[in-house]
Amino acid sequence: MRHLELPRPLDALVTKATSTGYGVKVLAESGIIRPYSPRALGRAGRALQQWGTGPAGGFLAMASLAPDRVWIIDERGPCTFREIDRRTNALARALRKRGVGEGGSVALMARNHRGFVEATVAAAKLGADLIYLNTAFAGPQLVDVLEREDPSVVIHDEEFTGMLAKAHVAQRVLSWVDGIDGQPDPSGPATLDSLIAAEPDDAPVAVPDHHSRIVILTSGTAGTPKGAPRNEAGIDAAISLLSRMPLRSGWRVHVAAPLFHTWGFAHLMLSLLLGHTVVLRRRFDPEAALAVTDEQRCEEFVVIPVMLQRILALPDETLDRYSLETVKVVAASGSALPGDLALTWMDRFGDHLYNTYGSTEVAYASIATPEDMRAQPSTAGKPPWATVVKIYDERDQEVPQGESGRIFVGNSLLFEGYTGGGHKDMIDGLMSSGDVGRFDEDGRLYVEGRDDEMIVSGGENVFPQEVENCLARHEAVVEVAAIGVDDEDFGKRLRAFVVLRDGAAASEDELKAHVKDNLARYKVPREIVVLDELPRNATGKVLKRELVDRDNSDNHEEDA
Repeated sequence: MRHLELPRPLDALVTKATSTGYGVKVLAESGIIRPYSPRALGRAGRALQQWGTGPAGGFLAMASLAPDRVWIIDERGPCTFREIDRRTNALARALRKRGVGEGGSVALMARNHRGFVEATVAAAKLGADLIYLNTAFAGPQLVDVLEREDPSVVIHDEEFTGMLAKAHVAQRVLSWVDGIDGQPDPSGPATLDSLIAAEPDDAPVAVPDHHSRIVILTSGTAGTPKGAPRNEAGIDAAISLLSRMPLRSGWRVHVAAPLFHTWGFAHLMLSLLLGHTVVLRRRFDPEAALAVTDEQRCEEFVVIPVMLQRILALPDETLDRYSLETVKVVAASGSALPGDLALTWMDRFGDHLYNTYGSTEVAYASIATPEDMRAQPSTAGKPPWATVVKIYDERDQEVPQGESGRIFVGNSLLFEGYTGGGHKDMIDGLMSSGDVGRFDEDGRLYVEGRDDEMIVSGGENVFPQEVENCLARHEAVVEVAAIGVDDEDFGKRLRAFVVLRDGAAASEDELKAHVKDNLARYKVPREIVVLDELPRNATGKVLKRELVDRDNSDNHEEDA
C-alpha cells in the first residue's frame, strides 16, 4: 500500500510551515509530498531524525527514498545515491583515521565535480564542520583564512597545490587530479579515490552527536574573507524559496554557479529535497554551459549574473545553436543584474529568469520573477514567504515607502556570527544585508548599492550602482564598475571602468554624455577608463579593491 502521509519526524519538520495550509500547497505543487512506500518513508524519517537536515541527513533521506536515482553527473559520468552513499562511508572512515571527528573541521577548495559533493557528505557523516574555500582566492587570503579556521584536513583540486604551499596545513587530500590519465604524483598527497579504495564501504557510519555546520566565506571584495557559519536549514527555508520560484521534483539541474558559495550550495541541498539530478562541469565556459544544458535536457540552469552576461556576449550565430527548450527556470543570484540584462536574456531565451537578492549572511531576502523584471528590470523583486525585509534610516527608524535606507532582513537562514568574531548590525531581530534600498508602491524592492560605497558629490548622495546600470545600458558597453575618487569641485566623484563589446567603440566623452542625458550632472563620472576585463572573484563579484589600487597607482604615476 502507498500513501501520502508523512510519519514522524518528517511530520515534525513541516509542522510550522504547514500550520496555515500554505506550506502543504507549496510542497505538493513542487512534488516533495508524493507517494512513497511506508518503509521508505520510515527510513527517510529516521535519517532526518538522527542526522538532521544538513548534508548528511538530507542525503541519507533521499538515498533511502530513491537509492538508484542518479544524483551527480560530471565529466566522469553519472553517480547514483547508492554509489555515493557507499563511497562516502569509506571516505568518512578514512578521514576519521586522519583526525577528522565530531566538531572538527575540513576545508574544501574544489571546483564543481563529484569530489566536492563526496567530501561534503563524508565530512558531514562524521559530524565535522565544512569550510568552503573560494577557488579564486589570492595566496595571502588563503593563508589568512586557513590560519584562522585551522582545519584538520584540506581537501583540494590538484591545480591549487601551489597556492596552498605557503599555508600551514596539517594534511592535504586531492579531490581532482589533472595528471596523465588522472593519476596523481605517487609522492604527493593521497586522493579521494585512493582513500575510498582502501576502506570498506558496506557498513554505515555511526551517527555523531554533533551535526555539521557549513562555513560559507564572504566574497572578500574588501579584504580577507570572513567565515559565515550557518546551521541546518529546515523545511521552512525551502518553502520560502519555492514560494517565488517554481522548482519541481525530479528535474535535471545544471548548477554552473560555484558550489562553494551560498547560491550553488543551496541548489545542491535543494536537490536532496526535490530529488534533482545535478549536472556539474568544473569550469564555466559560455557556449559549453549552453551545450550541456541542452544536451542533458535540463529543466533548471543555476547561474551567477556574470555568466548570463558572458553568454549573451557570444555571437548571434553561436547563440542560435542553442534553444534551452527544456529549461523552465534560470535561477540567478550573487550580484545585481546590470542594465537591461534581464530583458535581453528573456527576449532571447524566454520568460523563465528568476533573480534572487541576498547575501552570505542573510541568505535570500527577495526574489524577482519574470513578471517583476518585465515591469521593472532593475528590481530585486519581493520577499518570499516567511521572510521580512524592512528599510531603516540612520536612527534605526523604519522609513516610509519610497524612501531609501538600510536594508534589514529576517528569515530562518540568518548566519550566527563570523568565525573570527563580529556580527552584522541587528534591529528588532532583523539583520543588515549591508545594502541600501527602497520599496516601491507595488512592494518591489530596489537595491541601490552597498551602504559603504555611497559617496557625497556636491552635497548629494551618489551610489555607484545607479551609474553602473546607466552605463551598462549603452549599446557599446558589456561590463562596468565604478568607485569613488576625490574631486576638487564636488568633494567626491565617481571613476568608472568599462569593458566594451567585441568590435564596439565608444569614446570617454560619448559615455559621459550618455550618463548626463539620463542622470543628474553630479552623477557623471569624472573619468571613464576602458579595460579589457574587470577583476572578478569566482562568484562573479567585481573586486573593487583592485580598481582602487589601480586608481591609486595611476595617481602616483601622474604625480611622478
